[in-house]
Amino acid sequence: MIRKATLLAALSAALLAPLVAVAPGAAATKTSVSSASAAARQELSVSITSITPDVPKNVTDVIKITGTVRNGTGAPMSGLQVRLRYDAQKVTDRAAMAAYLSDQNNQTLPFNVSTRNSFMDIPPLAAGASQRWEITATPVQLGLREFGVYRIAVDVAQYRVPITAERTMLTYAPVTPQRPPRNKLAIALPVIDQPHRATDDNLFIDDKLSQSIAGKGRLADLLQIAQSAPTSVTWVIDPALLNDLNAMTKGYKVRTKDGEQSQPASTQAGQWLTGMRTALASSPVAAIPYADPDVAALAHQGLDSQTKRAIELGGQSAKALLSRNAKTNVNWPAAGVLDPDALDLLAISGVNTVLLNSTNLPPQPPVTTTPDAAATLDSVNGPVTALVADAELSKLFEPASGTSVLLSTQRFIAETAMVAGEPGQVLPRSLVVAPSRRWSPNPALVTALIKTAGRLPWLQLAPLESLKPGKASVPRAGLTYTEQDRKEELSRKYLAPVADAWSKAQLTSLITAEKTQSRFDAAVLRLTSSAWRNSTRAGRAATKLVSAVVDAQTNKIQITGSGPDRPRTLAGSNGVVPISVKNSLSTPVELLVEVKSNNPELLLINADRPVWSLPIGGGQIGTIQVPMSAAPDTSGDATVTVQLRTADGQAYSKPQRLTIRTTGYTGIALVIVGAALTVMLAAVVTRLLRRRSQRRLARAKTRESESV
Repeated sequence: MIRKATLLAALSAALLAPLVAVAPGAAATKTSVSSASAAARQELSVSITSITPDVPKNVTDVIKITGTVRNGTGAPMSGLQVRLRYDAQKVTDRAAMAAYLSDQNNQTLPFNVSTRNSFMDIPPLAAGASQRWEITATPVQLGLREFGVYRIAVDVAQYRVPITAERTMLTYAPVTPQRPPRNKLAIALPVIDQPHRATDDNLFIDDKLSQSIAGKGRLADLLQIAQSAPTSVTWVIDPALLNDLNAMTKGYKVRTKDGEQSQPASTQAGQWLTGMRTALASSPVAAIPYADPDVAALAHQGLDSQTKRAIELGGQSAKALLSRNAKTNVNWPAAGVLDPDALDLLAISGVNTVLLNSTNLPPQPPVTTTPDAAATLDSVNGPVTALVADAELSKLFEPASGTSVLLSTQRFIAETAMVAGEPGQVLPRSLVVAPSRRWSPNPALVTALIKTAGRLPWLQLAPLESLKPGKASVPRAGLTYTEQDRKEELSRKYLAPVADAWSKAQLTSLITAEKTQSRFDAAVLRLTSSAWRNSTRAGRAATKLVSAVVDAQTNKIQITGSGPDRPRTLAGSNGVVPISVKNSLSTPVELLVEVKSNNPELLLINADRPVWSLPIGGGQIGTIQVPMSAAPDTSGDATVTVQLRTADGQAYSKPQRLTIRTTGYTGIALVIVGAALTVMLAAVVTRLLRRRSQRRLARAKTRESESV
């Protein structure tokens, strides 16, 4: 009679009164259950705090489950009982497990309620009070017979009417001759941030990094995880973040509304770098391209050279700051998605492995089991290995705030066990965990999951790069890149001034004698970061700062004396006009000077090729002598255009117009001048003859006087 009443009570509180014997004075409480149950479901809570062992292996293992009941209703409660509910039928697939765990309906809880040690009466709870509970059971009591994942829940009932419950999974793994295949699991943990510097003179656009590396900051949490993680975990790092932190160790400036604010050298930044360098000394490290550029946007806007340079600079920076070589052949694109254009750009830049979101490379045809993570993609540079992250496993590494570490660990055990036990899967497969690239991790949770993965008999932790397509691989559709994916890229409008700054920055390096890489590469690459997808205003502000610095550098080489109010004179119909270029840089440069007449009917450049090579020392002025000639019978002003160029002919800065004032003589003017010269010569001759005659006359008079 009591069992029948229990079953009926679960369906209707109204039937409880005639079927359940209660103590005197409890009737009023029972009659209030129906009206108070809705509020109690919201405010009475039950939580599971431990399950040991988390994976029972023998039918006689005692499974101990503990937790807490809390009365948050604001009123005392009595008649409470905590019960273990279970289903002896194992879950058929991962989708069914996800549906069960997300369901909040008490009617869908496991039906079985064990009667041996799997329930506990809770004494009356005052408002706001909590009570610990403990229940036990064995696999044989729960009817568990074979390897698999089973539904369990712990509910709290009032007079046997379920009020609220917490659901989880229990994995049973008996030791049998036929063990499930041991799948490879690669865990890729990102250390990726947004750029915080504008220029390389230690000018920061914000001071968020100082908060992130301190206390419970995001980067401080990542370091904590790295210090305890096994060497099989792969770390994916943005070298630009390391550079920003390194800059902070030397003192830096922060851009503010009122200008700039100086900050002292950060000892915490140095400690973080040292700690990460030590923690990752033996772990596999992959360096993404410097500053995490939006490769898809660069490919679609024709900015191909930036990706290769970002990969080169990323490898160099990671080596310098981690004191080791980091892999640069692995790429994790923004949002884990790319299209064939971006894939080709990465492939020709040296990338042969990409880490992708599961939506970007789905199986084709669809499969009901978990596909192998590794696949092969074709690119213009040959095959590229694609590693597809498992969406559910990856989400477990970054749950919502307040998520239980225990329940996440139980879910992780269940998910991986389900994969190992899926029907028809006899070959080991590969799995990849990759939380979102700019995640905020819970160190306790991530550390627990990694530790759990290392001891599960159906998993083998492996470095990311060790996963290769094999016999377990399934056919996949081509790269799925949606219109929404395209809209999320950095726009053409955003990238236009970035491309302009890049071009100018490259020119400053091409005119130097060493032809080295531009010193602005890192600054401009930070402007291409995918981090600006959701913060284009901050990206544009940084672009203005960098562009101003690049322009200032470009303007340090100028043609002197330009402008219409400063004409240069060509004396005569033929001659040379000096054109000078000032180099205000501290290093020598070598450039070409191209001079063209804008008025060839008035002024000609007397050279087969009007281009002159001009080396100029640091802080000096260089001058070329340009032969010019004025057209016959003309005089006045003409203009020439002077264009500075690099050694390979690229225009350097804007062309300048110079005014040339001609003073050449025409043919008539020459006749007039000749006649004038003749008249002058005749006058001079007449004067000379007159003076000679006067001297003769004077000598004659002198002789006459002497004779007398």
